[in-house]
Amino acid sequence: MTGVLLVMLLASLDQTIVGTAMPRIIGEFHGLDRYVWVTTAYMLTSTVMIPIYGKLSDQFGRKPIFLVGVVLFLLGSGLCGAAQSMDQLIIFRAFQGIGAAALMPIAIAVIGDLFTPRERGKWQGVTGSIFALSSILGPVLGGWITDSFSWRWVFYVNLPVGVAALLVLIFLMPMLRQSRGKARIDYLGALLLALGTVPVMLGLSGAGSQFAWLSWQTLVLIGGGLIVMAGFFFYEAYLERHDAQPIIDPSLFKNRIFIISLLVSMITFMGMFGCVAFLPLYAQGVLKISATDSGLVLTPMMLSMIATSTISGLLLTRFGKYKWMTIVGMIGTVLGAALLLRLDVHSYYFDMIIAMIVLGTGMGFGMSLYNTIVQNALPHKIGQATSAMTFFRQIGSTVALAALGSILTSMYAPAFHSALPAQVNRAVPSKALSFFDNPNVLLDPNAQHAISTQFASFGQSGMALLGQILEAVKVGLTQGIHATFVASFIVLLFGMVIVFFLPEIELISRRSPANKDDAPSVPMMH
Repeated sequence: MTGVLLVMLLASLDQTIVGTAMPRIIGEFHGLDRYVWVTTAYMLTSTVMIPIYGKLSDQFGRKPIFLVGVVLFLLGSGLCGAAQSMDQLIIFRAFQGIGAAALMPIAIAVIGDLFTPRERGKWQGVTGSIFALSSILGPVLGGWITDSFSWRWVFYVNLPVGVAALLVLIFLMPMLRQSRGKARIDYLGALLLALGTVPVMLGLSGAGSQFAWLSWQTLVLIGGGLIVMAGFFFYEAYLERHDAQPIIDPSLFKNRIFIISLLVSMITFMGMFGCVAFLPLYAQGVLKISATDSGLVLTPMMLSMIATSTISGLLLTRFGKYKWMTIVGMIGTVLGAALLLRLDVHSYYFDMIIAMIVLGTGMGFGMSLYNTIVQNALPHKIGQATSAMTFFRQIGSTVALAALGSILTSMYAPAFHSALPAQVNRAVPSKALSFFDNPNVLLDPNAQHAISTQFASFGQSGMALLGQILEAVKVGLTQGIHATFVASFIVLLFGMVIVFFLPEIELISRRSPANKDDAPSVPMMH
């Protein structure tokens, strides 16, 4: 478990630590036009590979697939640290993502193999805490490493920790859950999965920013990808009917526990990203918290998540019942999202902290339960069920960020112009006002200094006009962020309704049965 938890910490830290080093990387490689691809390349390869690794681990055992993923991740980390150009870094991040895809889902599956369903609860609580902890440590550690050493060490730091985890796993980890039949690799299914997932992810990542939502580029990418994904599931159903071991068994989606757990956890992730992605923007742009401190703005929420994730895991192990905990968790999450709706231009930092603590308490209490719930319902498909949960949560997070980013952008400009006083519209040319159609002016000190210098040349009246314009920018930004909170709240309300339909199978206190006939009774959808 020490090795497994170290690997999980590596995987979760890598998603938060790199962002703080990106300004330094962009400055060295002059790659502002391609900086989004450093994240996009990693996200694409890791998303595609998640279900493939899950199925392979069911077939060949967790240990060899887990070790392959760790080795590829460490090789990718070393290559990223040694990159000499932006293009190299993008390619190496894509390679790193191929390895990273194995780390989190197989680590969770390993817990399902090592412990009885009842015992898994406390360990799943610990894994939820690691995810929250990395969200706190990542930005702080990334900034400190970048300032004290070099941005390259953001990647190199993975190597000693990863090698230590690798040695522990090589010598102490058992093989775990190898398929009893002949293992077959679904090459065509893997190809269809890649050809379907990549364009959908590219379309969602660029929608609303690089291309309009209804542009032909977005429609072709998302529509074409969805058609291929439909073909993938038809092919997988054909393989399952012929007992040919597909990557994702379509019969998983007939299981009520699996499908409801998948929907609720996916919705929770969508709502969570909708809330947390824009809180630092609100803190920095509206509450005027410094850029350095805004990196820690989510700490209260993450600390409450750590506490309640651990508590919920212990309660799950103690009582073996999960439905009441998922309901309580969703109610807490919805309450936290409702408190975010109260934030406006006149709110204080304390108001945001209260909302975040309530939100984190709800998410921590319920979010870490679903992997245990699904593993208990599908004891002979732990690998692919766990990886499918991770895969669809990642897709859902991408959908949420793309959609909510578009909502923010579309709401900001009209709200900004309607908040401008009439005298400002008369005194300032529309061409000059169009510069403020992007709220980044509130976040960039250099831009603020340049604008202040220009308006100062008109004396006190010029500075008074600038003050009124910046106040309108704050109003527009606040209303745009409020719209994203409203959308997240609605999504989470939908999740709260669904969770009441989650069937319950008591978590057993013994190992998963050897024969399928002995498996717990699992409600199916007909």
